Amino acid sequence: MTDKRTKPDASGGLLTGTRLREAGEPTDLGDGPVGIALVTRAAGVDLSAIGRLMPHPSIEVDLPPLPRTPPPASETAVAIDDEAVDPGSLGAATSSIAISGADTGERSTTAPPAGTLPYGTGPLPHATGSAARSGMPAPRRTGSAYDALLGGPVAPPAPLGPLGGHRPGSTGEVPRVGSRTGLTGEFPRLDGAGTASRRERRAGAPSGEPESAAMLTADRLIDNGGRVRAKPTGAWNKFVYAATLRRLNLGDSPAERARKDEVARIVKPFEGGTRFVPVLTRKGGVGKTTVTTLLGMTLATLREDRIIAIDANPDRGTLSERVTKQTRATVRDVVVRANAIGGFTDFSTLVSRDETRLDILASDTDPLLSEAFDENDYNVVADLSARFYSIALTDCGTGIVHSVMRATLQRADSVVIVSGGSVDEARLASETLTWLEANGYGDLVKNAVVAINTATHGTSLVKLDEIESHFASRVRDIVRIPYDPQLAAGSVVSYKDLKQTTKDAARTLAALVADGLPTRRDV
Repeated sequence: MTDKRTKPDASGGLLTGTRLREAGEPTDLGDGPVGIALVTRAAGVDLSAIGRLMPHPSIEVDLPPLPRTPPPASETAVAIDDEAVDPGSLGAATSSIAISGADTGERSTTAPPAGTLPYGTGPLPHATGSAARSGMPAPRRTGSAYDALLGGPVAPPAPLGPLGGHRPGSTGEVPRVGSRTGLTGEFPRLDGAGTASRRERRAGAPSGEPESAAMLTADRLIDNGGRVRAKPTGAWNKFVYAATLRRLNLGDSPAERARKDEVARIVKPFEGGTRFVPVLTRKGGVGKTTVTTLLGMTLATLREDRIIAIDANPDRGTLSERVTKQTRATVRDVVVRANAIGGFTDFSTLVSRDETRLDILASDTDPLLSEAFDENDYNVVADLSARFYSIALTDCGTGIVHSVMRATLQRADSVVIVSGGSVDEARLASETLTWLEANGYGDLVKNAVVAINTATHGTSLVKLDEIESHFASRVRDIVRIPYDPQLAAGSVVSYKDLKQTTKDAARTLAALVADGLPTRRDV
């Protein structure tokens, strides 16, 4: 009988130190000769066939695994996404390499714990054998020569995942979701338009899935996207457009683009109550009423909401004389009837409206009145105006020290300072800014716009550029109002009959004022 103690290596042979007992050598196995085959199932070698070759029965014993040999530092696995991955095998198409539980120091492929797959993509076949009983993950079989030596079934290729791509293996790659091929890594398409891109579908590329209603766009269904370019406005551009039989459209001229930009700034919406803009200066006769009228008409012409101009002159004001009068009511009537005004219909009977839809509320005209229009009266008028209008202009009249001025400035969102073209008019306008700063209205000064009325006497003798340079150091912007016969007449102003240069200046003034008004404000 032969006594064999085998210690197989990775190739299934006998390691150094294995000895075969010579014939006749005594044994300590009992009375009869017994053949013992020591098998390490963990190594995958089964020597049970030896018993059929021997006259005596063999005994199979499962030995515990030998101590693990520490791997070289260069082959130490790293954890990527909670999975042991060898840095040198990330580019391989097979599973990652991790340190095996065997005692040979060889590397073997590993898989996630039994019954799970990474990222919850599906169950793993139940692991069996000593590795499963010991709580270790079952080795993953890849069909290599080492797997053939270990024996057992070879795992089939990873099945397709629920999204069409392969389930994530042990390569450490993040699964690509939303791609039909699993190769692009794109985000999932939520519009249900199939594999074709949006641009391809708009170009007529076939799609494997039904399209959503959002795909029926004007760009796709109408030639030129349904956009018809407007006719050019400049003289040269219009000539080229006509000469080429409407085939060459150069677009708007620079002046027209600037005009459209100003209009867009003027018509911007305001939220959170009425915006109050007083027009003032320390000197009378420089054109405050004229500037108020021009500004109000421009805003009313371009905007869709309501605009009102209030004549808050404590003395006799002339704002209502710049439009055709439709009522004899004044600010005094508004104060008296305040409790009876229930809506805009009631209020509209107290104002005059011109062709531009500008509403004007006249000041007191009765010379026999013993009480002037004061701060309390203005607050009543302003509160009622705030119920029906988006922008309220205030012609503050002569001077700045009367009682109405304080109530006016407390409500102001921006101010317009009017200056004439003479030396003394420019100096008084600058002193108005100084007075505002001295009385705690420095923020209004920084946000102010100065309108220089060049229709006053002596303008041709004064360097207007120097006046503008002075005000540019104190306020936000400056605008020149050119001479216009209609404005100089001091009577009813017909906006449509004004010179184009006057309209352009008024539009620029309106755009600058609108820029200084807050778009949103808490009520």
